[in-house]
Amino acid sequence: MTAKTAVRRRAAVALASALAGSLALTACGSSDSDTGGEAKKSEGKPAASTDTRTIKTVMGDVEVKTQPQRIVALDTAELDSLITLGVKPVGATRTDSVSGFPGHVPAEQVKDTKLVGEMTTPNLEAVAALKPDLILTSKLRHGDRYDELKAIAPTVMTETTGLPWKENFLVHADAVGKKPEAQQAIAAYQARTAEVTEALGGKDKAAAIEVNMVRFVEGADIRIYGKENYLGTIFKDVGLGRPAVTDKAEEGFMLNVSPEKIDMADTDVIFHSTIGDPKKAKATQVLASPLWKNMDAVKKGNTHAVKDELWIQAIGYTGATKILAELETALTK
Repeated sequence: MTAKTAVRRRAAVALASALAGSLALTACGSSDSDTGGEAKKSEGKPAASTDTRTIKTVMGDVEVKTQPQRIVALDTAELDSLITLGVKPVGATRTDSVSGFPGHVPAEQVKDTKLVGEMTTPNLEAVAALKPDLILTSKLRHGDRYDELKAIAPTVMTETTGLPWKENFLVHADAVGKKPEAQQAIAAYQARTAEVTEALGGKDKAAAIEVNMVRFVEGADIRIYGKENYLGTIFKDVGLGRPAVTDKAEEGFMLNVSPEKIDMADTDVIFHSTIGDPKKAKATQVLASPLWKNMDAVKKGNTHAVKDELWIQAIGYTGATKILAELETALTK
């Protein structure tokens, strides 16, 4: 598009300005020990240690090293946060990725990272063997194993995952001592979303494009994603429209439908992903069905198969940047 170069220049200037004026971020509910002044001494006792900081978490206060070096991530969001912050984890779990880690994660940054089991069932012996000084996860995923985890290393948990990914990222950044890097990532994301919006013709034209996300899941119904989830926030940040069906999503998250009701997903543009075996997830059946082929989005060539491990599972700024690139390509073709 003719305006693309100008848009990129404006985004770059905005990003440079944001970074130049960066202020230390304060993660929600967390606090740092004072390391800027001389430690006070009393009655000849040694100065108070500044080697640890207190992080306030959903599970209570957690003392972590000021600069932890050996960090284990037990879910994809935490892994994405570390990668975004330039931290190489010593260990991480996997979901259904054949390679072990999501494909959007730079191979160099997980080259020496050890797999410590499946996300839903991490191998705590493998975690302990890595001698971590910090474990990152959420109460939703591993709250029932918190006592076991904290016995291995300080464990910082957020309440849940998905929708509050931006807030969770701040907690992760605070825990690993990377607040300035977090602000850089946030500024870059904001500049990039603005760039994509402009590439679509501006806010009004972006809002006029209604998009849906359909997920085929092995062993479950087909899911039409609503607005209250990770991907929904990215669509919102770009300023894209969402069809009325998304308002029917349970708690704003998703609406389960059978193959016979897949036409409820019809809108201007449909993105779809599959987790598990495509046949068992009904993807093969639905994508070949007359009901699917007769939808307007399909007839107009406005459906796009995307990777589930990125669009649904990444849950972080590194993943979001990749999604924005694919989103721009799909919507400006």
